[in-house]
Amino acid sequence: MTIRPKKHLGQHFLRDENIARKIVGYLNPEIKLVLEIGPGMGILSKYLLNNPDIDPYFMEVDRESVQFLLSAYPEISGRLIETDFLTYDLAEFPHISSDVLPPFTIIGNFPYNISSQILFKALEHRNRVAEVVGMFQKEVAERIAAPPGSKTYGIISVILQAFYEIEYLFTVNETVFYPPPKVKSAVIRLKRNTTLDLGCDETLFIRVVKTAFNQRRKTLRNALQTYNQSPGWHELEPFLSQRAEQLSVADFVEMTTLLTQK
Repeated sequence: MTIRPKKHLGQHFLRDENIARKIVGYLNPEIKLVLEIGPGMGILSKYLLNNPDIDPYFMEVDRESVQFLLSAYPEISGRLIETDFLTYDLAEFPHISSDVLPPFTIIGNFPYNISSQILFKALEHRNRVAEVVGMFQKEVAERIAAPPGSKTYGIISVILQAFYEIEYLFTVNETVFYPPPKVKSAVIRLKRNTTLDLGCDETLFIRVVKTAFNQRRKTLRNALQTYNQSPGWHELEPFLSQRAEQLSVADFVEMTTLLTQK
């Protein structure tokens, strides 16, 4: 049985077994619980199922893929959740009765049209999502992993790097997918860092980051004018001559803290 890739689901099925093994090989062996998003035809799934050290679950919204997976991998039965990850309540994963739910890893060849949404949902549950290993559009992967000072460093870089250490693992060519995408891909890994709390107003932090980068060519003195009546505006002076891309996560945290000082 061959599944017809569905454009509206962003399906590009990975066909290279070596790359599939390599992706699964990057999983942290200390994290037993793993959730694969969008297994499709199961090229990653079989390596997860065959690893005795992993407790894998799979989430798939495409009914045709669900039928294929149940037929091709009978052992997946009971581990396959037929739903949309973006609307699923991760607080219910896995379906066990326990006061303390275990941390888990998210893995997948993620649909490029929702890959950022997947990461922001993982971020919402960062106290349980200990790791993410996944395939992204190369441009998006580079943006997520970009360091301060880079032209690709931006909103998503700062917000994710506040809570995750990010590694750009390797680049993947278009030819290993069916159908081949029009862009190159890349695999990255996000590992939860030790930050439990930013020590500032997190909602304001995100707003400041977005405001700063929405006018990234301007200095912060001009980009953040909307905050010039805030109690701590005058305390921002050391940062105001710089541009958003020059600031680290710690710098944005300090700015957010200063803005709320009286």
